[in-house]
Amino acid sequence: MTGQPETGRPLAGQVALITGASRGIGAATAIELARLGAHCVLVARTQGGLEETDDAIRALGGGSTLLPFDLVKQADKIDVIGPSLVERFGRLDILVHNAGALGSLTPVAHIQPRDWADVVGVNLTASWRLIRTCDPPLRAAPAGRAVFVTTGRVRRPKPYWGAYGATKAGMEHLVLTWAREVEHTPLRVNLFDPDVVATKMRAQAMPGEDPASIVQPAEVASALAALCRPEEARHGSTVVFERQAAQAAS
Repeated sequence: MTGQPETGRPLAGQVALITGASRGIGAATAIELARLGAHCVLVARTQGGLEETDDAIRALGGGSTLLPFDLVKQADKIDVIGPSLVERFGRLDILVHNAGALGSLTPVAHIQPRDWADVVGVNLTASWRLIRTCDPPLRAAPAGRAVFVTTGRVRRPKPYWGAYGATKAGMEHLVLTWAREVEHTPLRVNLFDPDVVATKMRAQAMPGEDPASIVQPAEVASALAALCRPEEARHGSTVVFERQAAQAAS
């Protein structure tokens, strides 16, 4: 995968790794990155959901590779992703860690060990493992880009959201520390807060809410994908999606 980017396809020849790519923001972002020319490597637990994302990408004339596995129960598989992609494609240019776990909304004193382990595993431990495995090829890329999806809950604690907010806060600190460590390389590392979006996680947290009344995943995908483009200069930033600004830019 070499050569100059095609007109209108600034990511042509690039390889992008997206977690949580079977639905919601992850799937929409993968489709947008494919539209921009990237070959997308899709990670999620559900094979069927990944196949649906793959179908949408292929309908655009793009290509993808499916990696169906559980980031917590099969965490050791994360460690070989970086070397495996380099062996297969010769490169890795983009990392989007979108997968997240909400856990049970419950008082901090009532958080169960199993729920805690799952939320820590997806939101924090998987972030560390992804940084470990993807750091070398992303540093070697001409314009490596990494984006980790976060939440405003980090800055606005709310009763019963302790496990989710705490693990996302830990993830933010880890990612921003990594950003400081690579600031003298071409790699750009940022956080992306999509705010309120109609996802399965949102429906789990707010079951009475009408999903049609809030932002849809496809609406935030272009803003997230913009952080992956070669011309993106922001680094170590937290970019919050603003619907009106996105509409004005489109």
